[in-house]
Amino acid sequence: VRVYLYKQSQWSGLQTIVKVVRTRHLWNKTTQEVMFYLSSLPADAQKIGFAIRQHWSIENQLHWVLDVTFNEDACRIRKENSPENFAILKRWSINFLNKETNYKRSIRQKAKRASMDEEYMLKILQASIPLHSNSSQV
Repeated sequence: VRVYLYKQSQWSGLQTIVKVVRTRHLWNKTTQEVMFYLSSLPADAQKIGFAIRQHWSIENQLHWVLDVTFNEDACRIRKENSPENFAILKRWSINFLNKETNYKRSIRQKAKRASMDEEYMLKILQASIPLHSNSSQV
């Protein structure tokens, strides 16, 4: 199917437009959602479908962790740049907690321990510092 886009010259690299229809059945209710994706990938349904599922898998896992660890769905931070700033800090925290691998607990348990144990918090921060093989590089 040939599609003509508004200001098509500005879409360099665009190769496919994908329409995904998701149907969800819950007890006595069925919902349907239609999503469109723009892609630089060639038209290959399996590859594009895999990329979309991979993206949403990562997104869903991150949002679940944010909600469970930081109760993000209940967060009422709304003013100016605060929501974006706190979102960055929460993601950094998750990354830092994931890099500390000696204490085999959930991210939530690690965060709680770090809030009460300064030594453990320093271990988390130390685990997050990248080590360079050549120490003269900055």
